[in-house]
Amino acid sequence: MKKSSNSNTQNSRFYIQLFFVALTTWIGVEFYFFVGWLESGGVAEFTSRPPGAEAFLPISSLMSLLLYFKTGVIHPVHPAGLFIFVAILSVSFIFGKSFCGWICPIGFISEMIGDFGEKIQKKIFKRKLVLPKFLDYPLRSLKYLILLFFVYAIIGMSSTALQAFLDAPYNVMSDIKMYEFFAKISQFSLIVIASLFILSVVIRNFWCRYLCPYGALLGFFSLLSFNKIKRNTETCTDCKACTVVCPSNIKVHKYKTVVSDECVSCMQCVDACPEPNTLDLKTVVGKKKFDTKYIGYTILIIYFLILGIGVATNNWDNNVSKEEYLKLYPDRNSFDHLSGK
Repeated sequence: MKKSSNSNTQNSRFYIQLFFVALTTWIGVEFYFFVGWLESGGVAEFTSRPPGAEAFLPISSLMSLLLYFKTGVIHPVHPAGLFIFVAILSVSFIFGKSFCGWICPIGFISEMIGDFGEKIQKKIFKRKLVLPKFLDYPLRSLKYLILLFFVYAIIGMSSTALQAFLDAPYNVMSDIKMYEFFAKISQFSLIVIASLFILSVVIRNFWCRYLCPYGALLGFFSLLSFNKIKRNTETCTDCKACTVVCPSNIKVHKYKTVVSDECVSCMQCVDACPEPNTLDLKTVVGKKKFDTKYIGYTILIIYFLILGIGVATNNWDNNVSKEEYLKLYPDRNSFDHLSGK
């Protein structure tokens, strides 16, 4: 059976997801101690700020990437964010929306909530709940509208304007403000997060499918990806096993080539197919088959190779001194996100 030949794919994907959850947790703990040092006014034992925290600054990273295209200069504030951003785009360009299905901690949590929700739904309704198309399509457009808003606001900025914003105190302290949003979460924000949790139990991947602008951007890159899942119509028995297991509700059994902005390259459909050489990951050009048991290793190599370039070229740690952090920290809530000052 083909399924047994690919039995390790989902196991490796699970462990890779766990690895990034653990890595994100470790970064969060380090950042907690760094902020604790700032709160003490520099009296407590110093803990270095982890550059990996910049993964949570996609807008700043997008602006840094645009500045790089315009000037060829890597901005020294949050430079790690630029390399993380490029690494995410790269793996998505090569393996579709694979960041969402293999790396993203939020995607992993959403997947676990979705699995939990489906178990409840199957007990109560004997099937999983799926929104009808007349609701699903308009809701899916929301994340693209959010993405369009950010891109529209940024894409027309001159290199001078980009430089000014990235230099400004607001951007310098943006990682700390992001941390405090969760560490000192408001009642309203807690209600919103709780609502998203409940909605994700009812409708699988609610945040990822309908609201995440990052997912919208990667969905666009996935359409351009040169590795796609292809179905051999001659050997396919139309058993629909691939469609049943798809977490993104893609009708895989109807496609000869799966071209969808919702495919997260989880390979569950490929693993579920009982017929050999019927559903495979292949290059668009040349149609060469890619063994899915190696996809996880390849994603890790590409991702960390790009991050390694940032480290090797001394574009990983930012150039903000401890003295500047201590100076800006007390006034962090007074900086304007519109002007950046």
